[in-house]
Amino acid sequence: MILRKKVRVRQHVNPLGSKYQTPASPLDWEKVYAKPNQPLHLDIGCAKGQFLLNMANIEPNWNFLGLEIREPLVMDANKLRYELGLTNLHYLFCNVNNSLPLLSSLPPGSLQRVTIQFPDPWFKNRHAKRRVVQPELVAELANYLAVGSIVFLQSDMEFVAVEMRDRFAENPAFEKMGIGEWLSENPLPVPTEREIYTQSKGEPVYRALFVRREVSNEG
Repeated sequence: MILRKKVRVRQHVNPLGSKYQTPASPLDWEKVYAKPNQPLHLDIGCAKGQFLLNMANIEPNWNFLGLEIREPLVMDANKLRYELGLTNLHYLFCNVNNSLPLLSSLPPGSLQRVTIQFPDPWFKNRHAKRRVVQPELVAELANYLAVGSIVFLQSDMEFVAVEMRDRFAENPAFEKMGIGEWLSENPLPVPTEREIYTQSKGEPVYRALFVRREVSNEG
């Protein structure tokens, strides 16, 4: 029996730290996925990757890419993915706020779904720039997402959900879907671990869905 040494993983990682200022290297999509031309689902802040693992199992006609700033989690997730033989799933250690250009080499129209779920709230106002959903991130995603693709956001912290929702709503490339302030249900077939935990306590989850629309000055 082989015992794995348990590595302590920090819950909070400052994306503005010098360690995280080097953008991720471009990926060779032909090597990453068995079928690189399948539509891509990007999960930003994938943590241990369990959500994407389940999604990749039930949607083999999609490719899945998880981005996570805590490297030990990425290493463990990719190891498990390899052991399970999933060829439509990959995890990447990076700071998403400076690494989205790696998507520029994707086959045209590939990126069709983005999820940002329960990101680190960074409660203090002076740490607001550490939150993942900044206007610059929204603008970059608009550049890479195919028209008609979706962005799904959720958090158990209302102020975080409001901030994420408002930043996508402020960008003319995105249109909020659904009636009312929040979605009552998750439109995806798989919940995250945090979502299950939050709902088991009877606490609310704040969800919003956006579609990438065509704007008049494109093309």
